[in-house]
Amino acid sequence: MGMEQRSIGGLNCFVADALPAGQDPDVVFVVCHGFGAPGTDLVPLAGELLRLQPGLASRVRFVFPAALLSMDEMGLPGGRAWWPLNVMQLQQAIAAGEFRSLRTSIPPGLTEARAALTEVVRELRQDAGKKGFRLVLGGFSQGAMLSTDVALRLETPPDALVVLSGTMLCETEWEALAASRGNLAVLQSHGRQDPVLPFEAAEWLRDMFTAAGMAVEFLPFEGGHTIPANVLQQTGQLLVQVAES
Repeated sequence: MGMEQRSIGGLNCFVADALPAGQDPDVVFVVCHGFGAPGTDLVPLAGELLRLQPGLASRVRFVFPAALLSMDEMGLPGGRAWWPLNVMQLQQAIAAGEFRSLRTSIPPGLTEARAALTEVVRELRQDAGKKGFRLVLGGFSQGAMLSTDVALRLETPPDALVVLSGTMLCETEWEALAASRGNLAVLQSHGRQDPVLPFEAAEWLRDMFTAAGMAVEFLPFEGGHTIPANVLQQTGQLLVQVAES
């Protein structure tokens, strides 16, 4: 598999694929990492997905954008964030049973992160020209929140959305936007023992997707804030379905 690092839409992106030289992808999977992780954090998923679904090697390109904000000065060298996050405040809200109050919040910095990821998508589509490609947006944790927000707002919707350990934000806005996404395919996973983002909040998000008419595959699992093997398997199957649609 080849990988290159280049600027797309103003973000530093890691682009991976095993496509034959000169061949364009049928599917582009844009995957956003979580809070505090380096831009390369999820890059190994590309190899794992191709191992699980070898047929994707001639069809899919993976794009892993590095988030806007450096966390070097916060004691996390190489770590990045899509927007500032008060981890202590989040933990206190969970401990006090007040996480529900955060479901309607619009985090400072989300607007800038949204604009950046939207520009990545715009540039990818522009470069593809008339041939185009099928777009899958996804992410883990904070990256899942951002990919959800952008998927609900893009003028031309993605072909699928992958939400790995995400949560509900901007509830009023998201509910209104979700109605315009039709039967968008959504793969959503969450650990029942997740100590970072409560499982209950994933259920709120699932219910919102379902009420809007989206085709939701919800994968709860016994575990914490992670991506288990069966979720990778289902993600690979989703990519196959999108490629063949």
